[in-house]
Amino acid sequence: MQSNVPSYVHGTSPQSLLPLTVAGLLQNTAARYPNADALIVPYQGIRWSYRDLQKEVERYAAGFAALNLHPGERIGIWAPNCWEWVVTQFASARAGLILVNINPAYRIAELSYALATTGCAALIVTRQFKSSDYIAMLKELIPELGEATAGQLDTARFPDLRLMLLLGQQDEAGFMQFEAIPDKADKKHVKQIEKLQDQLQFDDPINIQFTSGTTGTPKASTLTHHNIVNNAYFVGLQMKLSEADRMCIPVPMYHCFGMVLGTLCCVAHGSAMVFSSAGFDAADVLRTIDAEGCTVLHGVPTMFIAELEVPEFRDCKLTSLRTGIMAGAPCPVELMRRVMDEMHLSEITIAYGMTETGPVSFETSVDDPVERRVTTVGRVLPHIEIKIVDEDGRIVPRGEAGELLTRGYCVMPYYWNDPERTAKAIDEAHWIASGDVATIDDEGYCEIVGRIKDMLIRGGENIFPREIEEYIYQHPAVEQVEVIGVPDEKYGEQVCAWIKLREGSSATGEEIRAFCKGKIAHFKVPEYVKFVDEFPMTVTGKVQKYIMREMMTDELEKQPSRTG
Repeated sequence: MQSNVPSYVHGTSPQSLLPLTVAGLLQNTAARYPNADALIVPYQGIRWSYRDLQKEVERYAAGFAALNLHPGERIGIWAPNCWEWVVTQFASARAGLILVNINPAYRIAELSYALATTGCAALIVTRQFKSSDYIAMLKELIPELGEATAGQLDTARFPDLRLMLLLGQQDEAGFMQFEAIPDKADKKHVKQIEKLQDQLQFDDPINIQFTSGTTGTPKASTLTHHNIVNNAYFVGLQMKLSEADRMCIPVPMYHCFGMVLGTLCCVAHGSAMVFSSAGFDAADVLRTIDAEGCTVLHGVPTMFIAELEVPEFRDCKLTSLRTGIMAGAPCPVELMRRVMDEMHLSEITIAYGMTETGPVSFETSVDDPVERRVTTVGRVLPHIEIKIVDEDGRIVPRGEAGELLTRGYCVMPYYWNDPERTAKAIDEAHWIASGDVATIDDEGYCEIVGRIKDMLIRGGENIFPREIEEYIYQHPAVEQVEVIGVPDEKYGEQVCAWIKLREGSSATGEEIRAFCKGKIAHFKVPEYVKFVDEFPMTVTGKVQKYIMREMMTDELEKQPSRTG
């Protein structure tokens, strides 16, 4: 029997919102826990207390002021996880600068778009990472760089960009070394930063993050201190974080997962931030957890899968682990159960949200029943409103599927310099649409059914891949499965499953189909099964289903018979 209660929820809490800036949050925590571990980066030899971190942040903030970077100007960072990223995150906030997160996987065209869109005055860059030679790309993009005096770049292409800062000890024409920044400051600049303390407001924009859209140019989500400080604080409460916790952060800092749910969340609760490596390496994560006694681990589902499949996994104790967040993509039930059982993450949570909502709106709690923590994304966080609507924008009854919309302190004010896209995203009542199809039950727990754009229609039947994936994950040979729709002359679309098998396991397409028949509706049984060693993914570990669809469509056009 369907409920008449509308699918609308709002989070309540005895804890009020924090009226703090990002820098103010760090100052409070450093005053409360000065000797507690704050930042641990073994691969860089860094082990700082909160007193140490606060000191470095103040030094670099004064240095930014000495370099004539003014409040409201944008400073970009194009680098993987490192101590410099964390110092920049908090020092730029202390100096009133707006930090622009640039994806380490970006190439020339994407970097150019990011710099031009945000009008960065300064760019912090590492020399190279993985296959990317950042210096070579910058020299191609900005020919004037090689002849420029450090700190005095003058380029017609990016008129606001005047300062290039390089991580590491090696000199490079046109760049100033990042570690030289504090040496530029004197007492005047220190006082300048101190005076700013009373001028900066928590509603000021502080961070710009580019959404990884699959069509069109990325959108520059602009977040305020209020958005991300409070999101980090309330997310930490769900995990019961404290100064006793040590969080391993293998997710990238350029993304909300790293810099809000990771570092900022730790600072909000006095926990230690631990970087296992510059980029994600599953074996390094496991070694670091044991070596540092980490109690918290974050990751997207593909990261946890990779960690579970490390050959030396059985040699790792991981007994210090307690909680963490799995998010960033649908979290398979079977994977959650394995992580809880085999990685000792008995209190792991699932979080859901979007960059534009700072980012989390729903999260399970460590106190939720296990079944709720593996099958839902929890209940709405405090001080946030959610409604589920139909195609006409009307709120649907509890239990009925519709699009999820969010309102509250967490919603960004706008896309940077883009009023047209902002108006399309946020309505007059300040609701922002997610593009996700969800249900909310009578107890307020939310289940994400799927993405509107991922939904496929086979012979008039609406099918969400998530349901099929959840069932196929129960097959003992399956390590990972992703379901997509591919064109079909008779039915419009057919179901296609890409499957990565566990090491040492085998299966055929017919076996997978037989496993599904009689257990899920006949029209959901995959017509095509393709076995793969890897999936096309973003740098944050999200599977790019649109690329899978393109690849599979091309393959079927050349060979229309079943695969597998």
